[in-house]
Amino acid sequence: TSPPVSPKLTYLLLAFAVALIAAGAWLYTPDKSRAALEAKYATAPSQFVEAAGVRLHVRDTGRKDKDAAAIILLHGFGMSLHTWDAWAKALEPDFRVVRLDLPGFGLTGIDPTGDYTDARMLTVIAALMDKLGIARASIAGNSMGGRFAWEFAAKYPARVDKLILISPDGFASFGLEYGKRASVPTMVKLMQYVLPKPMLKSSLAPAYADQSRLPDDVVTRYHDLMLVPGVRGAIIARMEQLVLEDPVPLLKSIKAPTLLVWGEKDAMIPLSNAIDYQKALPDSTLVTFPKLGHVPHEEDPVQSLAPVRAFLLKR
Repeated sequence: TSPPVSPKLTYLLLAFAVALIAAGAWLYTPDKSRAALEAKYATAPSQFVEAAGVRLHVRDTGRKDKDAAAIILLHGFGMSLHTWDAWAKALEPDFRVVRLDLPGFGLTGIDPTGDYTDARMLTVIAALMDKLGIARASIAGNSMGGRFAWEFAAKYPARVDKLILISPDGFASFGLEYGKRASVPTMVKLMQYVLPKPMLKSSLAPAYADQSRLPDDVVTRYHDLMLVPGVRGAIIARMEQLVLEDPVPLLKSIKAPTLLVWGEKDAMIPLSNAIDYQKALPDSTLVTFPKLGHVPHEEDPVQSLAPVRAFLLKR
């Protein structure tokens, strides 16, 4: 027979169990009210547009005359249309500027289909263009949004005027091979239940070369929009559904003039990837910023927009 458990050990085990439960309760991060988040982050000129069966959070600003050139801005992983605030304001005098929370992120929230593949994203973008009456536009994207941008240009060449890729995703990297689904670590899956703001801030900080340029209100916005009901589950679903394919054949098919924009201190997608893109893209130009990181449009919107604006206005 087993030896009896001492009262002291029983007390210690019970105390440990209580401590674990208390820690879990302290760290538990529930979703926030969608109504409250929309009241805070969907102020004018936000609108909600139904396209391809998804209720998309969209901002459609700037010129609306029939001769106005349009630009569509696609944000990166875990971000929202707010990442483009400064660029949008500066572009509005010359362009029709459309930005959206991509399905699975921000106030768009979940896609009712549960499909978060790249193919589905391209369908949604094309449907939004149709809904807004935009036959052709320049497309700009950062990181994951950059991957969607060049994939869209390859699939719908007649709908893309110019392409701006800001440290775009797409080439294989550590833990993500072509033709294989990446395994999502358990610790990542736990973010559905545990997402303290300091933890999120520590994951955002490497995107900035100068972390003093990541203000508290921006961290709060990122955190709030991760707590839109269903978003964390959708983010995990997207990670589970992602299967990268060798991008070179698609990139070689792209005819749109392309501007590659890279922060030389990018700690997420290295500058060396820019060389791979330049080799594959038939008509591309690279501009780099020595003191900026993965999100140059946030870190220094004035400096980073200057070559983009010149590129867009060049005829």
